[in-house]
Amino acid sequence: MLRKKLKGVVLLAVLSTPYSSAFATNGMNLEGYGAKSHALGGTGMAYDTGNSAVMNNPATLGMMEDGSSEIGIGIRGLHPDVNLDFSAMTSESDGGGYYMPSLSYMRRDGMISWGVAVLAQGGMGTEYGKNNPLFSYGIPMSGNGVVPMSWKEMRSEVGVGRLMFPIAYKLTENTTIGASVDFLWASMDLQMNMDGAHFGAMAMQGIGGKVSGSMFDMLGSMIYGGQVKDINAVRYDFSNDNAFLGEAVGYGTGFKLGITHKFSKLFAVGGSFHSQTWISDLETSKAVLSFAGVYGNGDTFAQDVSGTIKVRNFEWPATFAAGVALYPSDRWMIAADIKHLDWSSAMGKFSTSFTADNSLANGPFAGQKLDVDMTQDWEDQTIFSLGVQYRATDRLSLRGGASFSSSPVPDDYLNPMFPAITENHYTAGFGYRLTDRSSLAAAFAWAPGITATNQDGLEISHGQMNWSLNFTHEL
Repeated sequence: MLRKKLKGVVLLAVLSTPYSSAFATNGMNLEGYGAKSHALGGTGMAYDTGNSAVMNNPATLGMMEDGSSEIGIGIRGLHPDVNLDFSAMTSESDGGGYYMPSLSYMRRDGMISWGVAVLAQGGMGTEYGKNNPLFSYGIPMSGNGVVPMSWKEMRSEVGVGRLMFPIAYKLTENTTIGASVDFLWASMDLQMNMDGAHFGAMAMQGIGGKVSGSMFDMLGSMIYGGQVKDINAVRYDFSNDNAFLGEAVGYGTGFKLGITHKFSKLFAVGGSFHSQTWISDLETSKAVLSFAGVYGNGDTFAQDVSGTIKVRNFEWPATFAAGVALYPSDRWMIAADIKHLDWSSAMGKFSTSFTADNSLANGPFAGQKLDVDMTQDWEDQTIFSLGVQYRATDRLSLRGGASFSSSPVPDDYLNPMFPAITENHYTAGFGYRLTDRSSLAAAFAWAPGITATNQDGLEISHGQMNWSLNFTHEL
């Protein structure tokens, strides 16, 4: 049993690279926005995706009927299946369901289409609970023996939302340009253990990241001065019970540009650019950073340090996309898109800054600061999407599609708190006109399980079953 515990502690290495925003379908990006696009494999550059154009290509809003306006209400369900396996020890994340609403209003007046939309763009979490055998033990900084970890809750949750103001303008009967100004909020909960060996590897050798700051200098002086003999564990803890907003919160902006051109009734093209975001540090003053270790005389200690934590440089990446739509008959549409996400510019490292409160309870750490940069090194991702729609009746349209990509997360830095490794998606759905003014659309997506092994030998598998539902009403 001790041997298994010793093997299991290497899992703490991956915990030194926490998660990022939005639920992992294509990296952090969802495989499609809006039930129509979702059912059609995530395509949406060159055909009318309804109000969801604001998250796909804002120029397609120009395809609305002149003088029309509509409201839209949507809900998205994400159901990941995440499993861990290490040396015959297994664990499963209890974070099996995440739900994201949307609300929108769009209108076209002559050559201009405009509107407003609010969207919970993504949400993710992993829930490994308390006393999980895979996360219960670690190796101290000295590398000598095995030590128990906190045995407390191990979880992560993150959310990103957008308030968007799109506008589209028809340059000609066949060409439309569009743009959107977006206001964002991002939030994060994190309860994470890191053993002393991996904290020390970052601090002393720069392996997996970097540690600096006055608190780190003080720890070093305590160790070299003999006051502290060893560091057993470090724990981050900032979390709340709010279903809509995490404990650490930041705000920012971004924008989108788009264009569509209709060559004929049979063929249209479109493209869009989504800027990288500019989000402030995700911050909370209700964070706790805990240290456990051994004094110079051999006694063990545990010190909880309260303070403010900032998650720095947390951004959504720039996205470039282009697509086509073919109409071989009045009843058939075939769409194909290619999308490139610039993960390497946004996900190089996960950076935090913790500043301790000036309270007596914080002891010698009062007012001290700890900066930690954890390596992620995500790679850029290219996604190919295909969708087919068949208008079975005047009211019912049947849809199907697929998307194909590779995981942007390097195996070396794969983290059980954020296993963003799903690749391909297979989708289906329908659109149904309930009345002359009201419509309902639904989509279902299956992402087959992908298994990857990180540098510590931890095998992580991740698959998903997702769905979306949209209701629109013309005013």
